[in-house]
Amino acid sequence: VHLAESGGGLAQTGDSLTLTCTGSRLMFNNYAMAWFRQAPGKDREFVGAISRGGATTYYADSVKGRFIVSRDNANLAYLQMNSLRPEDTARYYCAARLGPGTSDGALYSDWGQGTQVTVSS
Repeated sequence: VHLAESGGGLAQTGDSLTLTCTGSRLMFNNYAMAWFRQAPGKDREFVGAISRGGATTYYADSVKGRFIVSRDNANLAYLQMNSLRPEDTARYYCAARLGPGTSDGALYSDWGQGTQVTVSS
């Protein structure tokens, strides 16, 4: 499935941003979706994931209670980011896999190109 992220940009501490991942419609509902991020000089980090049907979500401890992953089961997935912090600055990627959601990025077969989020203090 082809994926494309949008919605990144500049924000200040405490602001909210919502990222959108647009997938090709074919079989989109068969895929679990996830968000990862990577800051310069750091490893890729799991952010959150949502199951194929949208009933189950998973979050990294660093974003739990601030970020929300959702999907519309047409061809869109979202990452709502609240109470942003400078340490949230990174390039954010959406990913898809056939099967259950997981925090292991190696298990995702399809990736978008990413969208940059920069949070200033």
